[in-house]
Amino acid sequence: MKIRIKFAKEGTMKFIGHLDIMRYFQKVMRRADVNIRYSGGFSPHQIMSFAAPLGVGMESRGEYVDIEVLSTDSSIEMMRRINAVIGEEMEVLSYRLLPDDAANAMSIVAAADYIVSFRDAYAPSDWDGFASGLQSFLNEEEIMILKKTKKGEKEMNLRPLIYELTAEEDHRIRMKIATGSAANIKPDLVIRTYMETRGETLAEFALKVTRTEVYGNRGTTEHPDLCPLADFGEDIE
Repeated sequence: MKIRIKFAKEGTMKFIGHLDIMRYFQKVMRRADVNIRYSGGFSPHQIMSFAAPLGVGMESRGEYVDIEVLSTDSSIEMMRRINAVIGEEMEVLSYRLLPDDAANAMSIVAAADYIVSFRDAYAPSDWDGFASGLQSFLNEEEIMILKKTKKGEKEMNLRPLIYELTAEEDHRIRMKIATGSAANIKPDLVIRTYMETRGETLAEFALKVTRTEVYGNRGTTEHPDLCPLADFGEDIE
């Protein structure tokens, strides 16, 4: 059976890198007595796949890991067992059964939601002007940037990769942006590009970023139908 687990990673755990999170989850599965499936061969390992590695220093309430199990109790019971042994700054938010033919989370990631705020020393002095300008920025048909790649730099249009971008009264910015293997951008790139249009520079470590959801695409590239990864499965009663 295929299971998709949604979890939160907050506090000091945001400084733990992806490979260490993978090792940590393997230990958690054993401690929670999850009847997880192992691969064959001389070096068996747990069948486990993470959706989209989170950058070090970012918190999240929308991380996903897919596992395969030989048997399972109800979603409520499995969440209780895993949360009983997981660290205080991590929490399982859902435990859902996937269809047998479901693709793994990593392969279908298409977008993610983020909440972005400025650290106190770096907040814009004119927040109202900063906030109102976001809509004009989003109304542009093209937002051309130079993006660094493994082969150097290439010009790309950032605009089609920004699905939502709004400023809130509490001085936070919400955005939904492309994430995954097909197209991937980071929240700081969006804010940096916007600030450059205002003749401003984004300082290093100026932002606090929290990922709140990760989406798969049930539609096409031209006409995406974004769906939270948890919604591809169902609770086990």
